[in-house]
Amino acid sequence: MTDGPVLHVGPAGSCVVTDLGRAAGPARGLAVNGALDQFAARAANALAGNRATDPLLEVTGFGLTFRPSHDVLIAVTGTPAVPTVDGKPQPPWSPLSVRAGQTVHVGISETGLRAYVAVHGSFDVPRLLGSCAPDSMIGFGTGVRPGSRLRLLRSHPPLVNSLFGATVFHFGLSVPAPPSVLDVIDGPDAGEFGPELDKLFEAPYTVTPRIDHVGLRLSGHVPRRSVTGEVLSRGVPVGAIEAPTGDELLVLMRGRGITAGYPVLAVLTSLAQDRAAQLRPGQRIRFRRTTVTAATAAFLEQRRLLDRVAVRARTAFAAHTTKGT
Repeated sequence: MTDGPVLHVGPAGSCVVTDLGRAAGPARGLAVNGALDQFAARAANALAGNRATDPLLEVTGFGLTFRPSHDVLIAVTGTPAVPTVDGKPQPPWSPLSVRAGQTVHVGISETGLRAYVAVHGSFDVPRLLGSCAPDSMIGFGTGVRPGSRLRLLRSHPPLVNSLFGATVFHFGLSVPAPPSVLDVIDGPDAGEFGPELDKLFEAPYTVTPRIDHVGLRLSGHVPRRSVTGEVLSRGVPVGAIEAPTGDELLVLMRGRGITAGYPVLAVLTSLAQDRAAQLRPGQRIRFRRTTVTAATAAFLEQRRLLDRVAVRARTAFAAHTTKGT
């Protein structure tokens, strides 16, 4: 037992405590893992006044209900899920003050798969190689189940207008549009597909129910190599699009093994990896070819946006705490 702040978890589906991933893992044979939608995870922590690498909750598919023992400041991002506090809808992608004992529910919409919940001060959870990211291959991680008590490192006084009872700050982040196009760059084996490679961009693919942190499978035309010979097992990046011998493409996500033996015809850009994290079974998507230069520019622009939000949030929270409501 502890007198410190905790989250009391009620109904919960598939939920874990995670962070941006185990950067030191691949060099030691472990997958990087971490939040599949890195943009949404970073945004949630920025809006809650945390560091980008702080632990937060990843809620997949089935929603989550919890009750804090102390006043807390949270932010909910990711899929277009509208959080409620004691049954009243609250704005997502914005700081949200929750009083001790209030009930928070985070549902999942029909146009996305994963929501992220950051709590100011973050969670006190075990870490491996500097990260709390779950790794199912070695049985490490903090799962969130009905009845769980998640210890918080600190509470936070309410950031609300005393007259209207509304959260004081809003930083202009909005829910990304549902993904329909994923940008890719050519993979290391693109040259082995010849004219077949163009077929990757000609017709849509359908997301199958086979989705997890390791990867997802897409039904549709699978381009075939124009050369023969064995593909040796080698390191593969997160976002690699593999062409197995069957009738589905395999898109490797952050929980993938660090080596594989299928040909890699393309690789999702960093931003496309985030969008792919929100794909649902039955959804149709297309691939679009881009360049490393364009992908890098888009990534840096997004990172600068989140850096500005993080600075504004910390500055605003500090000023509010000093002056009071």
